[in-house]
Amino acid sequence: MEQYEPDRLSPAQVAAMRRSFRNGRAALTRRSLLRASAGGALAAGGIGTLGACGIPAAGQSQGGVPAQDHSAKEKTVNFSNWTEYMDVDDSGKHHPTLEQFTKRTGVKVKYTEDINDNNEFFGKIKPQLAAGQDTGRDLIVLTDWLAGRLIRLGWVQKLDPSNLPHAYANLSAQFRSPDWDPGRAYSYVWQGISTVIAYNKKALDGVEVKSISDLLDNPRLKGRVGFLSEMRDSVGMTLLDMGKDPADFTADDYDAAIARLQKAVDKGQIRRFTGNDYTSDLTSGDFAACVAWAGDVVQLKADSPDIDFLIPDSGYMTSTDNLLIPNKARHKTNAERLIDFYYEPKPAAELAAYINYVCPVDGVKAELAKIDEDAANNPLIIPDKAMAAKSHAFRSLSSKEETEFEEKFAKLTGA
Repeated sequence: MEQYEPDRLSPAQVAAMRRSFRNGRAALTRRSLLRASAGGALAAGGIGTLGACGIPAAGQSQGGVPAQDHSAKEKTVNFSNWTEYMDVDDSGKHHPTLEQFTKRTGVKVKYTEDINDNNEFFGKIKPQLAAGQDTGRDLIVLTDWLAGRLIRLGWVQKLDPSNLPHAYANLSAQFRSPDWDPGRAYSYVWQGISTVIAYNKKALDGVEVKSISDLLDNPRLKGRVGFLSEMRDSVGMTLLDMGKDPADFTADDYDAAIARLQKAVDKGQIRRFTGNDYTSDLTSGDFAACVAWAGDVVQLKADSPDIDFLIPDSGYMTSTDNLLIPNKARHKTNAERLIDFYYEPKPAAELAAYINYVCPVDGVKAELAKIDEDAANNPLIIPDKAMAAKSHAFRSLSSKEETEFEEKFAKLTGA
């Protein structure tokens, strides 16, 4: 990647380059599942390997015993996150919001970007968590389905509400009670990830697109449609289009959605299933329309007047990356204070202005407008009530369902 000189670019241009780099480098790995084979078996560290490693199946664990909290004496917190998922200054050497937290509290943050994939990271920390040992991390960020797994296994600590006044008050209603952590007893949202329909107006050439049905059935779009290689997003959007609730569907509903997608594959309607590399197809016009992640669409819209998005009347899928405190973490209170800090509107706005994902903090819009008015008015970053009401989450899956559903989806996509 070519280096840029911040003093020769406007702040908006610098931010755009950062966002473009982040989307190309990190979004694919974070939103994808590693698979061991084309048959769809989960990679090492996945659900299918739990029993073989002597780890109790989800729901069977009695939970771990938290370590003694050393927060009062050790003014530090060890925070592991995904790459390019934190605000950075123009030098690329400082994280302004983390430094604000340290200045206010005296707690130094050891910030590490060592998460590149959910399953890969799970495999890294699993032996220590299973053995009841400290992972060396006080705070981690995991996508909802894996966060739910760690909670079921009893490998994360229950949060103390008294240390989270801003988080409790300001968490957006749409994220308050996922089925894998009702009432957010063990987790809080780092960022939300919305799945929408993106399109290239020039490539559509007058074709009207309003729904997933249009993508699957309109013959004028044959061979120019893309779906995502993330099962929960593509199947979830299809279920919604079929009038089914992704939070409450049966195995038969799932099979019907797979069959509908398979029909579109067989007749050549769907060009291919992609990670976030759909962005080049959409920009070039190879895709006239596709299922897309909002974090990418924000940047694509900024770079090209032909790119836009829509929310189907049937709704859209949303998922979350979540903050959790592992068992045996030494600095639980410090970690909780850091969680709460990012639920204050000002630091939440500074973070949102940089990374452009869905901000989970109510009351952030006014602060964000001071930094970037366009971002504050973008429903892909700050959903209005109407958009939030159309959001849907994919329900938690049992170990058996996850294996079976992923295998069927892998067969569909040719993964």
